[in-house]
Amino acid sequence: MRALVTAAEAYPTLERAFLTAETEIWASFRIFDLSTKLRSLEARAIGDSWFELMVHTLQRGVAVHMVITDFDPVAWAEGHRSTWRSMRQFAAAADLAGPDARLRITPAMHPARTSFLLRLAFWPMIMKKLVGTTKTLNAMSPDRRETALRELPGLRQWIILRDDGKVRPRYGSVPPLCPATHHQKLAVFDRQHLYIGGLDLNERRYDTPRHDRDSASTWHDVQIMIDGPVVAEAQAHLESFLDVTAGRAEPVAQKRLLRTISKPRTGVAASIGPKTVCHEILSAHEMLARRSSDLIYIETQFFRDRKLARTLADIGRSKPKLQIILILPGAPEDVAFDGNSGHDARFGEFLQGQALRILQRGFGKRLFIGAAAQAKEGNQTGGNGRHLLADAPIIYIHAKVAVFDDTAAIVSSANLNGRSLKWDTEAGVILDAAPDVVALRRKLMAHWLPDGAGPAFFDRTAAVARWRGLALSNAQRRPSDRQGFVLPYDIKASESFGQAVPFVPEELV
Repeated sequence: MRALVTAAEAYPTLERAFLTAETEIWASFRIFDLSTKLRSLEARAIGDSWFELMVHTLQRGVAVHMVITDFDPVAWAEGHRSTWRSMRQFAAAADLAGPDARLRITPAMHPARTSFLLRLAFWPMIMKKLVGTTKTLNAMSPDRRETALRELPGLRQWIILRDDGKVRPRYGSVPPLCPATHHQKLAVFDRQHLYIGGLDLNERRYDTPRHDRDSASTWHDVQIMIDGPVVAEAQAHLESFLDVTAGRAEPVAQKRLLRTISKPRTGVAASIGPKTVCHEILSAHEMLARRSSDLIYIETQFFRDRKLARTLADIGRSKPKLQIILILPGAPEDVAFDGNSGHDARFGEFLQGQALRILQRGFGKRLFIGAAAQAKEGNQTGGNGRHLLADAPIIYIHAKVAVFDDTAAIVSSANLNGRSLKWDTEAGVILDAAPDVVALRRKLMAHWLPDGAGPAFFDRTAAVARWRGLALSNAQRRPSDRQGFVLPYDIKASESFGQAVPFVPEELV
């Protein structure tokens, strides 16, 4: 097992895996952009971007089976367009590779749909999204609009092309809503090696352990490359998950691969989301927490599942020596960098504020909730201020990893929110070899700490107090004088921004 922290470590590893694959590659990613730059010396000897690497891989006779996520063309037109832009890239790569290229590329939208009655209830919001998309298209030049429409095939049935080349919504329609997505990020090479975790492939997700790019370009993530029995389980999952999510097959029992899988809900007149088929990632977190005695270390993009928070809090009350270190981004990406203040963003922050308070009540001072920021002053003007934490630009955390004592760990694509734990397609692994678990925990913790941090920062019984002390000390210092990246997470900022949204399921955010 090799732990890969940030894309600076993960992307070169993925490139080398493509270069050394001999017969076949099976993969499923939310985003896989072939215009992404190559980073490894070996890959850069072939070309500058993943497009050249894909052509090279196909020309070598390697069969590539790739699923990339497709998105609701009305609710998120830009995501849908990104998928079909990638589809065009893959098609061009196959053409250049020659007639013998073995590429099977599948754009996969989750098959679950919101029921018709609820779509009628949401019709004003749906139309607002559709009107916004048509305005964006009409603001483009004719050539750019034509290109955009080619990359939005799922949108065409919900708009009308006018005689002047511009578009307008089809107002009498009730477009379907696609509430779930395939969110996993994994690849299997020659049925021998598994690359899995939380990291997709595009330039936005590239970052280095120094996190010294512009704050809106930081992206802390964790992948692993692993061999062993779990590889066969991942291969079976990749070959079957589309049938399982469509309701055509049942999930095969696994031992080390963890999944969230859902399928369309049938026989219900008013339903927003899908029916959960398996929630192994959630169950594994709960099981391993109950087995822990000293320290649970978690990095996650979201901590919004109030049921999980209550379970952990109950465990904390029953185990007076158990402690938790929880590392979160200072604010959601769309809130911090895009200024999103919509109901979805506020509801997500409301749930996170409540979940964290539940956790606090269960653990008290045995809980440290931290965030990370760069060692420089941030620009105070513009935006809503959530791009800063203690006057410094935040480091955006996207990792999905949990370590339980030194006995087990979970690395996956799933956040600790209802969407990832019950609706979206997610995949991860459970690690139980002590040397791997210890190495992973130490590498993750060292990433945030100053160079030369003493052994107490890694000690399972002393770490929470030391991390809290360091974070509070950093908060009192100027950004340039801080040690490491660690700061206290600002729960009050989440609570003041958050807002309850009645009748909306928590799994939606």
